[in-house]
Amino acid sequence: MSLPEALERAASALPDDGDVIRPANGDPDRLLSNLSPTAAVRLLHWLFEHEPAAADELAAAWCADPGGSSALGAIDAATLSKPGRKALRRTRHRLRSRGLEVPEPTVEPVVAKLPQLEERLEGAFVTPLDPRGTRLVYLVEPHPGGGVRVFELALDEERGVIECQVYTANRSQARRFMRDLGGDARRAAAPAPPEAVRALIARVATAQPSDRSVPRAFAEWRARLTDVPAGTPTPGALARQALSGAGEDAQTRDAVTLIREGVVGPWPPPLAQLERVAERVRESSGGRIIVSKLQQNERVEAVLRESVDELLDPARAECTAHRFDETAYVLWKSDRVDEARACLAAADELRQDGRAGSPVARALLERALAPVLEALERQEREREESSLLVKP
Repeated sequence: MSLPEALERAASALPDDGDVIRPANGDPDRLLSNLSPTAAVRLLHWLFEHEPAAADELAAAWCADPGGSSALGAIDAATLSKPGRKALRRTRHRLRSRGLEVPEPTVEPVVAKLPQLEERLEGAFVTPLDPRGTRLVYLVEPHPGGGVRVFELALDEERGVIECQVYTANRSQARRFMRDLGGDARRAAAPAPPEAVRALIARVATAQPSDRSVPRAFAEWRARLTDVPAGTPTPGALARQALSGAGEDAQTRDAVTLIREGVVGPWPPPLAQLERVAERVRESSGGRIIVSKLQQNERVEAVLRESVDELLDPARAECTAHRFDETAYVLWKSDRVDEARACLAAADELRQDGRAGSPVARALLERALAPVLEALERQEREREESSLLVKP
């Protein structure tokens, strides 16, 4: 890799120095004049660790200048990996053999210092679930080369890991991002312990459908994004621990209200399954045979009851219960404790019943079929109105 290409990689890996590295356009002299002494040491250190050939080229160009020579001498070999140490040692030896003066690294006396409180900048956030059942999660962690790394994932309990993006930012950008994300009332993202978010990612990834491959970035970073001890609670499990005692009938009725008002859900089944149910509902309304409103309601009711039983099998009932648990966490962190308890009660009901007898399951299906049911009601009103017209 050429020196300009290596410097571009370094600029991406060192976001705090990138705005100084890039304007030099690969010119060693201009680069040295632009960088501060500590930034010059930081850049050489990164190159010896990741691009030793480019580091050797840059060090040779810099050694004619006292500032560049000092930067090379200031690198602590002990902080490099074994290949990096060998590359640094070869460069220093080669430059000395050419008669160039390379100062020996100085050993600073060890002085006890108070830890820097801002040394690690990390955190995690989760957003509410959208009507489809998808939500975003964010993980922010220190970047080994300086600054921070931000992971953004789109998760769905049924469809698995849908998207994964990885960004780098400097510390000030990361602080602003975390502040804006935590204070965004529209997205209502809630802070969560990073290990709990990793546990959530691990659970969703484990249930990844066999016909849907994970995003390439997630495959690359999977171990880091899911590395938590077995049994680590997800955000939803933390809400359940904090709000234990959910499950009363009144709270279940509150959950049904939240569904009907569009606060949570409907998290519909796959489109093909939902379309089949919608067609059965239309057919039950009478077709070419005129039926009474009572008969129509009875037929629609029978279809809905059977459809809930068919669509919400035990696996999907558990999946929907997880969604209610995770929704409860965001509501709890938004100081909407009563609504959070209602969601936990809904999850309890689905785990106990999960079939046609569940008012929560029925409300979710009715909400998903709302356009079809509203169309039937509209047709019935129009038929009643037309029957009242006096014909000449």
